[in-house]
Amino acid sequence: MKILENKALLLKVKDAERITKVIPKSRVMAAHPDHYEVLVHWGLEESRVLKNLNIKNVPSPILGNYKWNGLYKPFDHQKTTSSFLTLHKRGFCFNEQGTGKTGSVIWAADYLMTLGFIKRVLVICPLSIMESAWRADLFKFAMHRSVDVAYGNRDKRKTIIEGSAEFVVINFDGVEIVADDISKAKFDLIVVDEANAYKNPQTKRWKVLNRLVTPETWLWMLTGTPASQSPLDAYGLAKLVSPDRVPKYMTLFRDMVLYKVSQFRWIAKPNADTVVHNALQPAIRFTKEQCLDLPEMTYVTRDIPLTPQQTKYYEIMRKEMLVSAAGEQITTINAAANLNKLLQLSGGAVYSDTGEVVQFDAGTRMSVLEEVIDEASHKVLVFVPFRHAIDIITEHLKKRYAVDTIHGGVSAGKRTQIFEKFQKEKDPRVLIIQPQAASHGVTLHAADTIVYWSPVMSVETYLQANARVHRAGQKNATTVIHLQGSPVERKLYKMLQDKVDVHLKITDMYTELLS
Repeated sequence: MKILENKALLLKVKDAERITKVIPKSRVMAAHPDHYEVLVHWGLEESRVLKNLNIKNVPSPILGNYKWNGLYKPFDHQKTTSSFLTLHKRGFCFNEQGTGKTGSVIWAADYLMTLGFIKRVLVICPLSIMESAWRADLFKFAMHRSVDVAYGNRDKRKTIIEGSAEFVVINFDGVEIVADDISKAKFDLIVVDEANAYKNPQTKRWKVLNRLVTPETWLWMLTGTPASQSPLDAYGLAKLVSPDRVPKYMTLFRDMVLYKVSQFRWIAKPNADTVVHNALQPAIRFTKEQCLDLPEMTYVTRDIPLTPQQTKYYEIMRKEMLVSAAGEQITTINAAANLNKLLQLSGGAVYSDTGEVVQFDAGTRMSVLEEVIDEASHKVLVFVPFRHAIDIITEHLKKRYAVDTIHGGVSAGKRTQIFEKFQKEKDPRVLIIQPQAASHGVTLHAADTIVYWSPVMSVETYLQANARVHRAGQKNATTVIHLQGSPVERKLYKMLQDKVDVHLKITDMYTELLS
């Protein structure tokens, strides 16, 4: 196969007739003893026809005649992913977390819009990445396209759905609220990010999406960890994208991939991986190890609204601080102490003046943390600055994952044992660490994902904590994920990434937060 400058492909094939019959204006250029040379126009439809004729390695014309708009140029693996998506009306993207899936999707969708194949895109994703990932990336990679986020009450969502935005971003639970409006709006392409949320076809969420996907709809489903919990998880995903690849009923698929060993226990059959692989097609996957062009460290923000309880007391606390600061000189010590109170509340637990721990509802943040862990292909470090929050998080995560914990109360000898086990053994999968207790001299590159439950208040601690993973011997690109929901967290993360000494600016920052 050879790509010519005039948007044409020169193919070497054994059977020229099957191509010239189905692709208009294609013609045989030369005949050889063992093959023909056939010239075809290199358009999207022609490429899809050639792919369906089992002509191998046919690229999408996006690789030859697209400007790759945006503030950043695509990596090679992103171009390949975009090429794959434009050639598949229904398909999976299983690229690992941190490999730039959203960019690949945006470029592919923009190319299809340019050609007139699609007009509007609906992006369904977790609440925490509607703004920080999708709206932000749409500005970076397709700033010439209009985008809106359908979030809020039903009327607000409905107005946005019925509006003119070319890209509309909505959270999982919001789809059901305006499902009828989405159906009437007739989105040409539906993108589902973190698609494992649709693994169970018995849920209302799955059934609503299934109704929205018509034979004319393009559907791309994204997740870095397909069927990571059980081979049975593949069924719901396959039923949406490629229903002909799985049986009509889930119980039949279960019998294909699982053995029943007792009344409540099933285990995977030896060929389960093969069955799952065949069901979840067409698909593309790049691991971080394969993406040699990735930056060494990628930063991701997850916006998580505070719960109503947290919001109420955050504002009460802020106003009390404002009253006490009126007419008084704010000292660095007082500013730091009060900022810590706001950070503790944002993270879900505050020390009272009597030393007791007052726990707040942080369920939304906990759910997002679980989403991140589920999407990670390797081990995960979770940095939690406050001891009382560590206890709450550890107790919760141990219900689902193998977890270990290090904080100031863990002895040096015990820490060494935990570090060694994390590095050399399969479990624990998650290590929760108080940053100050492990920010120097420790190697933890068995993980390639770092999550900050809350920001620290020291640039040095932040950089040193990240260096536990991003150091000699790390085989994968590292992803650092910031969980944030309050103004104080947003300001601190910005300062940490800009390497601003927080302690030098702490009184200014505190005054700004109170205003």
